[in-house]
Amino acid sequence: MSERVIPLIDQRLVSVPARVPSVATAATGLLSDTRGRPLRDLRISVTDRCNFRCSYCMPKSIFDKDYPYLPHSALLSFEEITRVARQFVAHGVQKIRLTGGEPLLRKNLEILIEQLAALRTVEGQPLDITLTTNGSLLTRKANALKASGLQRVTVSLDGLDDTIFRAMNDVDFPVADVLDGIAAAQAAGLGPIKINMVVKRGTNDDQILPMARHFKGSGIVLRFIEYMDVGATNGWRMDEVLPSAEVVQRIHRELPLVQLGASAPGETAERWGYADGTGEIGVISSVTQAFCGDCNRARLSTEGQLYLCLFASQGHDLRQLIRGDATDEQLSSAIASIWQGRGDRYSELRASLPPDAGQGKRRVEMSYIGG
Repeated sequence: MSERVIPLIDQRLVSVPARVPSVATAATGLLSDTRGRPLRDLRISVTDRCNFRCSYCMPKSIFDKDYPYLPHSALLSFEEITRVARQFVAHGVQKIRLTGGEPLLRKNLEILIEQLAALRTVEGQPLDITLTTNGSLLTRKANALKASGLQRVTVSLDGLDDTIFRAMNDVDFPVADVLDGIAAAQAAGLGPIKINMVVKRGTNDDQILPMARHFKGSGIVLRFIEYMDVGATNGWRMDEVLPSAEVVQRIHRELPLVQLGASAPGETAERWGYADGTGEIGVISSVTQAFCGDCNRARLSTEGQLYLCLFASQGHDLRQLIRGDATDEQLSSAIASIWQGRGDRYSELRASLPPDAGQGKRRVEMSYIGG
């Protein structure tokens, strides 16, 4: 196996100014990009910090004690986030997911959730407000999150074996504490809960069946995610990707599955139900089976950079408008102009390239804009 070269590139500095078009774009909730994809889902990173050092996201070799995290003054305030979210909602966003880093590290996050929960879609309906977390802080925060208006959570959990889990989070955090957090979230009514397991061949793929058995019949949806080539610091290799089709086969041999239809347009997970009716699993196949065609997600970084794809190489700087003298109408028009020019389809293009092609290319890190 050849030696891995991990480039040290600060993607936070790679952006282009967001321009206010000369002609304003009315917010009708019907905004589409160059491929006819609507804007429905906004993912907001509220911090670039995390208390885990998972190798596929924030490897300790890069994100060490000397890593220069963003200063607090650079982060969008809760009021600034809510202001820009309001413009996205006017253009058709129906769901907001809070991410990180680890979003529960952001102090007083409940205040932001309350502000976002007060927004309404163009149809006058409440937004779907959700959050992705590693679960480490859920035990003590679940009730407050629910009270603030959060509807549900997705928890990242890469295995039940404590030795494997501690090795993958690389900070010796016990799996029992995450399971306690999941139970606390379930008791608080933050559901339906989803569990995301990143599957890395040769590292934790022996945890597929134990995870399936554990969550079967629990009311919790377990989703298996192919190890992705996000960013440039995780040393991604194609031979460490376990295709979702193989994940489904492994489970089906012991716990028979039947395929289910999509629950919503633009859904990333392919759904499979247990044949005995005791729940379902999902597989997210962003490496082996591209779903760019109906991707309706935008991503806002913690300091106001708008990204149009999880695999983007640059963002659009909204912060200079948010903190400048731009009116809401100008900010809204800038967002519309950016989305209307979107043609991103990285996963489709990757499928035509040789394995491992493009590694080392500048791309935004998952820890910076969330998954």
